[in-house]
Amino acid sequence: MRYRLGQTLRVDRAEMLRYLGYAGQDMDDGLAARIERVARTVEDESQARGICQVFGVEKRPHAQTGTPSVHLTGTVVELTGGSVRRHLDGACAAAVLAVTLGAENERRLGTLARTDPLEAALYDAASSALVEAAADAIDAALGADAGALGLTRNGRFSPGYGDCPLTAQRPLVDALDATRAIGLTVTPTGLLVPQKSITAFIGLFDCGGAPRDAARTCARCALIEDCSFRKRGARCYR
Repeated sequence: MRYRLGQTLRVDRAEMLRYLGYAGQDMDDGLAARIERVARTVEDESQARGICQVFGVEKRPHAQTGTPSVHLTGTVVELTGGSVRRHLDGACAAAVLAVTLGAENERRLGTLARTDPLEAALYDAASSALVEAAADAIDAALGADAGALGLTRNGRFSPGYGDCPLTAQRPLVDALDATRAIGLTVTPTGLLVPQKSITAFIGLFDCGGAPRDAARTCARCALIEDCSFRKRGARCYR
């Protein structure tokens, strides 16, 4: 499944404000207007792209270290760490997705960082909210497809969370052929380029035709004890 996500995406203004650290403080009309202008600019300028593919899962020792890992069949992806093993425990398959706002967004952020720090902060927050919206859009499409097949799913889990290392980024990007498909690359330290990009995987479960969102609760999440969303009274899914 491949997706080209463009002008229909919208920046969640509340999410943008959370990225800016807003907690209900007074805001003058001038700043509010500037935030709205930047949000619309990011919506208009960004060319979001995404890709998603489903793989079988297999628990086995890591090929090099022998430590327990989750292998995505047909790929070289071997996900290590207790967090990811718990996240995919009992899954019959895993959907891997990648989204990015593209190189132009990256260039714009770099220019603003050098010339206008406040504008850069606003643009950065709006871009973070928009790339989350892109991931949400693919997430929703995947959920609909899974539901039609009688599968349930859990939430998105990305490398760098829990004890799943950033070194998992490159195999995931390679498994999706995301460099060719959407222009996404990985640095030697496991960071995504363009920076406003997300990779994630979602467990798919054969639960006897249970409602699609039955598995999508905080109680099933491997990160429940140290979740930044829960700490601020939010959640990572809609």
